Amino acid sequence: MFDKFGEMDSYKEINELAENLFNEGDIDSLRVMAKENGIPDDFVEMYLEGAIPELCDSTTAALGKLDVEAAGLKLNGLMLDWVEYIKGLCMEEVMIAHQVRKQGKSLQECMAVLLKYSFNNRTAVAKEIVKAAKISASRVDFGIPGMAEAKKMIREYYLGGSR
Repeated sequence: MFDKFGEMDSYKEINELAENLFNEGDIDSLRVMAKENGIPDDFVEMYLEGAIPELCDSTTAALGKLDVEAAGLKLNGLMLDWVEYIKGLCMEEVMIAHQVRKQGKSLQECMAVLLKYSFNNRTAVAKEIVKAAKISASRVDFGIPGMAEAKKMIREYYLGGSR
């Protein structure tokens, strides 16, 4: 995932490395570093042209990390919605964007928190619903957190006691 340049702890680290690579004329490595961190190509081009002063801000760096991590996890279904919840929180709260970027915080672990909640809070689905769904199982359990509960758990995972 972060094979060549390692996991960077902040958008400031990304920008510092981008500036150093740019000043050294190592544009190929700058592009690799940006891709490794999920920074869009158009941001790289604007940075190289001098249209933007830095390669990324905290939100862009957080969203990039989430995109890279999500691709590595090959998520689908509701878990993709959970990633969108996290992205939305990054755009709403700069502190969450900072924390998403931190080393040691990972989408995998955040998904694990949500999945564990789902497993531990499953309840039997009404037999009428199971029958209407034409499912032949004698019992169906379901336990997914609603959006508000999921966002609360995401905040707790990324912010912990830092609020």
